[in-house]
Amino acid sequence: QVQFVESGGGLVQPGESLRLSCVVSRSSSILSAMGWYRQAPGKQRELIASIFASGSVNYADSVKGRFTISREIAKRTVNLEMNSLKPEDTAVYYCNLRTLSPSSLTNWGQGTQVTVSS
Repeated sequence: QVQFVESGGGLVQPGESLRLSCVVSRSSSILSAMGWYRQAPGKQRELIASIFASGSVNYADSVKGRFTISREIAKRTVNLEMNSLKPEDTAVYYCNLRTLSPSSLTNWGQGTQVTVSS
């Protein structure tokens, strides 16, 4: 079963940046469509950034222009560069295979907490 290990979260002030990383245990998975998700308190987990097998990317409107998803195939790593962070970005961030229905996925890592507060 593929495993995901997220890291890089922390407490930052509005306008600051963070870089999240996710190491994927299975090499074949890193070549598939991968996504970054987040779950804020009291809300459902949502897909915010995708990178497809072709390398093309896609973002939710809420993060478009501020977040950048990338991958390092040799390191089996998917990254999320987050700039101009806002308090509403506060959430636990996860990576996984890309799907429009996060509730359909049952295998999740521990996530990494991002808190944006002054």
